[in-house]
Amino acid sequence: MDSNYSALAKDSDVELQVKNGILGSKIESLGLMSQDEEFGYVKPHNVGDSGDREDHDFDDIPLVLGETKPGSGIYGAVFNLTTSIIGAGIMALPATMKVLGLALGVVLIFLMGLLSEVSVEMLVRFSVHCKALSYGDVVESALGRVARILSQICIIVNNAGVLVVYLIIMGDVLSGSMRHVGVFDQLLGNGVWDHRKLLVLVILVIFLAPLCALDKIDSLSLTSAASVALAVVFVLVAFAIAAIKLAEGKIEAPRMMPDFGSKKAILDLLVVIPIMSNAYVCHFNVQPIYNELEGRTPQKMNRVGRITTMICVLVYASTAVSGYLLFGKDTEADVLTNFDKDLGIRFSSALNFIVRVGYVLHLILVFPVIHFSLRQTVDDMVFEGLSPLQESRKRCLFLTLVLLILIYFGSTMIPNIWTAFKFTGATTAVSLGFTFPALIALRLNKEGINLSCGEKFLSWFMLILASIVSVAGIVGNIYSLETDSS
Repeated sequence: MDSNYSALAKDSDVELQVKNGILGSKIESLGLMSQDEEFGYVKPHNVGDSGDREDHDFDDIPLVLGETKPGSGIYGAVFNLTTSIIGAGIMALPATMKVLGLALGVVLIFLMGLLSEVSVEMLVRFSVHCKALSYGDVVESALGRVARILSQICIIVNNAGVLVVYLIIMGDVLSGSMRHVGVFDQLLGNGVWDHRKLLVLVILVIFLAPLCALDKIDSLSLTSAASVALAVVFVLVAFAIAAIKLAEGKIEAPRMMPDFGSKKAILDLLVVIPIMSNAYVCHFNVQPIYNELEGRTPQKMNRVGRITTMICVLVYASTAVSGYLLFGKDTEADVLTNFDKDLGIRFSSALNFIVRVGYVLHLILVFPVIHFSLRQTVDDMVFEGLSPLQESRKRCLFLTLVLLILIYFGSTMIPNIWTAFKFTGATTAVSLGFTFPALIALRLNKEGINLSCGEKFLSWFMLILASIVSVAGIVGNIYSLETDSS
């Protein structure tokens, strides 16, 4: 018998796909299959109920129905996941070195990176087991409805806080602050750009809103790649400046361990550890990235996570060390603001502009990636039960507009990035990165997924660490507020 199709290998898999719940008229006329409206899959009719079909030409039937869109490749996924991690948090790391000391700070950067990678791999494994489509889905499957709502609240608070921080940094760098001169002032002198709120609003409308309006995270792969490249440029420039000054003997010997000599030093130590734990939180974007990964498997996503972790650990360690060596005890909470003065080397002014403007561009490209999961989570909470957000363009644009307005007003009320990071790091970030993944692992271990002894140990370790960091961070934050007010 002649056929338009070639033979398949015995071990091949065939997948029938349906787009938008609409089957081709030819398939419907044959009555071979129909769509299950509730679950969205294709189920066969009883062939005996459909009469004789010998007259139909089956070679004209497409094997895959509807248009299929290619997913994201491994490196596109790496760029998106790396962008979810490397944002404004990198700017606070040199200040953590000032508190923790160089040796302990570098050790914690590697430790937090390792734990974050373990928790991401656990999350992917259990998401596949539970057939979850989002972070909230896997939390609900393992821990129940209330836990899902708590995880969604954590994502909203964490991501909104991070985006507020991005706008604060953009305003500080471009327009200046009470203690630092902005880029525009250095280039052009005083002008309309001195109005920080107006400048941030212009950036929000012209640059951020169009990127945030995109409805697929895979659409941001190119901008994510550009943002990672800009972050690497920042690291290379900062590291090169530090190396030159170190070779010329212009850098003071750094402190290697924390200072326990005063109550203020101990308080700073309690506050800074949550900021470190906040540095690797990307778990809210793991599932969307996995969903759009081409030929997705847990093994392929684990490879994405490991490559991402290696990149982030190297970038973080280089930035923290070089930033602290450059500015020492004068290191600001946002190290970018330190790049407004003479660095003591040739071409200092040009290097300052490259570092500051380059990182502002990096944050502009990172912003929509973090906003994506924020918008998705808000939609899941507010419009639960409706069609997916990607299928409702009006709802997508409405949520984008509302969230951008709220984030903008938030950026006008929070004084600096240290204030935002120390609260989100002690609460929502540590919950998303360590508490929920550890609880999910321990709960599902009782329901048939057998964890190894190492996985059980790491789960308990992450849970205990998260509890200590949260309690210490919250106590330290409250005490510091009382001290500042008095």
